[in-house]
Amino acid sequence: MLKLYGSTTSPYVRRIRIWLANTQHEFINLQVFSEQDRELLMIKNPTMKIPMLEDDVDGATQIIYDSRVIYRYLTEKFADPALTWEQENQLTLIDSANDSLVQMFILSNSDIQADEDKLFFKLQKERVNAVLVQLDAYVASGKFSSWNYPAVCLYSLIDWIEFRKLHNMQGLTNLLEFHGENSQRIEVTATDPR
Repeated sequence: MLKLYGSTTSPYVRRIRIWLANTQHEFINLQVFSEQDRELLMIKNPTMKIPMLEDDVDGATQIIYDSRVIYRYLTEKFADPALTWEQENQLTLIDSANDSLVQMFILSNSDIQADEDKLFFKLQKERVNAVLVQLDAYVASGKFSSWNYPAVCLYSLIDWIEFRKLHNMQGLTNLLEFHGENSQRIEVTATDPR
């Protein structure tokens, strides 16, 4: 059986949880900052990041790191269509905004305040702003009209931004409409971190 390791609040974990909604699997909810769960991560995943997928294949355990690689693994395992290059680029945009926001979130939880004059924060905020504007335009042009993996990832990003209050979404009306239109999907409500 597939085992997905992660936390209920991670946007990267949530995208895989949503994607696996109709696939039998076990979800192992980790407290990634607890000593015991960090030890488990260290043993199974040297990156010490979530999500992580464990699968028994012909009596051997296969461990897959990183949400993007997990998705690719699942696509091959279940013979689903591969992503197009356009969808890969959409995921790169989503992941870059997500990565920047995660880094700033961790720093703020470490009592390091986002200083607009510091290069690190300036670069992260520029990236997030540029990416969200581009994604807003993509939604407006219909590029996320199907509930496919990139749409799941976009929803997980927007919902995490809103949940953690990480970015002012004012003016990004298409992203907010996309979020509202998909917020009552059963797999979305079942994985809501609130």
